Amino acid sequence: MKTLIVEDDFISRKIMMELLTPLGECDVAIDGEEAVQAFRLAHEEKRPYDLICMDIMMPNMDGTEALKLIRAAESAMGVAAAHEVKVVMTTALDDPKSVVEAFYHGGATSYLVKPISRQKLMKEIRSHGLL
Repeated sequence: MKTLIVEDDFISRKIMMELLTPLGECDVAIDGEEAVQAFRLAHEEKRPYDLICMDIMMPNMDGTEALKLIRAAESAMGVAAAHEVKVVMTTALDDPKSVVEAFYHGGATSYLVKPISRQKLMKEIRSHGLL
């Protein structure tokens, strides 16, 4: 499984890397702009991500905006909905407005509220057929 971790907080990034690295290749982006660049590069290299775990609140470009650009890029590339990258949005705030924006309007596959445990993350990954 190839994963992109998008997280501006160092400790959260480190935790996600420790949880996901045993499952396969992991790349890291520190904001939404880097996430979109990494997503496009992976497609250009014909090695797209299977999973993106992306924080909602980040500097420069937040996760919601990055997700919209990723979904628009998939649409422009002709990626069928069934083959879109699975995107799990993560948030420290149990803020219904942010979650609704990311989940329903942005095209997120699902979301998790931090702190994220190994058990919660693995359950989420399994539910998307990635394990």
